Amino acid sequence: MPITKGAIKAHKQSERKRVFNIRRKGAMKDAEKAIQKAVAGGDVKKAQELLPTAYKAIDKAAKRGVIKENTASRKKSRLSARVKATSAKK
Repeated sequence: MPITKGAIKAHKQSERKRVFNIRRKGAMKDAEKAIQKAVAGGDVKKAQELLPTAYKAIDKAAKRGVIKENTASRKKSRLSARVKATSAKK
């Protein structure tokens, strides 16, 4: 546990930021899952409509430092490849 005043304040701040980070990461994962569900169901149009939402969530997570920039790029690339592969099958 923190002892000094500064350490106590830093601990409080990190706990507060943790909540925001978890929320941001959850939104990102929900967006990814929605696309995967649409792809699994063969609904290409819905998956393509959900892509910008997922991109936005991933970019915001990267901007806030929840995930790294390269991780964000990889996630976006894999999502778009998945959607593209599904649309090619149809």
